[in-house]
Amino acid sequence: MSDSAAVALGDLGLHVDLKGQTAIVTGASQGLGRAMAMGLARQGAKVACVARSADKLAATVSAIVAGGGEAEAFSCDVKSRESVESVVDGVADKWGKLDILVNNAGVTRDTLLPRMTDDDWDEVLNTNLRGAFLFSRAASRHMMRARYGRIINIASVSGLIGNPGQTNYSASKAGLIGLTRSLSRELAGRKVTINAVAPGFIASEMTQVLGPVVLEEAKKRIPAKRLGTPEEVAACVVFLASSAASYITGQVLTVDGGLTG
Repeated sequence: MSDSAAVALGDLGLHVDLKGQTAIVTGASQGLGRAMAMGLARQGAKVACVARSADKLAATVSAIVAGGGEAEAFSCDVKSRESVESVVDGVADKWGKLDILVNNAGVTRDTLLPRMTDDDWDEVLNTNLRGAFLFSRAASRHMMRARYGRIINIASVSGLIGNPGQTNYSASKAGLIGLTRSLSRELAGRKVTINAVAPGFIASEMTQVLGPVVLEEAKKRIPAKRLGTPEEVAACVVFLASSAASYITGQVLTVDGGLTG
């Protein structure tokens, strides 16, 4: 791969061999999901980029293809069993197998609990947690038959320590951690690993909405004194997807610059 192609796919400073492997990344249209999809592609994986609208995935897919990788966009409502199973089975049929699943799709509906509506709660839990459940269930069937697989759930430090105004989001991410630990015990014997990555404050579209004042205060609380980058989170995902992580399962890798200590 040329130097320009490496830059286009995002150099994570980490190089593993994922050639011949097939990956699904949900929420791949921007931010962390886009960095993860590009990082996996750079290591040789074919990447199915998933979001609600295939149009929103165009930039991610174009960047991967321009860099010499292989990717395709798949529109999916992660809250719908039918939609999820159609995507998972479609990817496995198209590329012959499914090796890696990254459950990254997520939303926020932040507000204090007395003001939180039923819809605020349901939208976040159904997208962030139910979506990961549906994708994991569908993907695990293929992985168990193949006796190989990597499932990586993108949690959050909010699921570990909580956060005011995010009872719905924190609950969904704590649920992802519970799903990770339980499912890892079920599938370890089939050589399928399940791990979670819990980012802290990462420079992305999701954190930009917090505004500069909040972000500057956050930096003061972080021992590293800065926000993380999507590429730093993506590097952890690539490692957990690799053969080097074959004896790691049921774990939560926190990527927060020391915030949770």
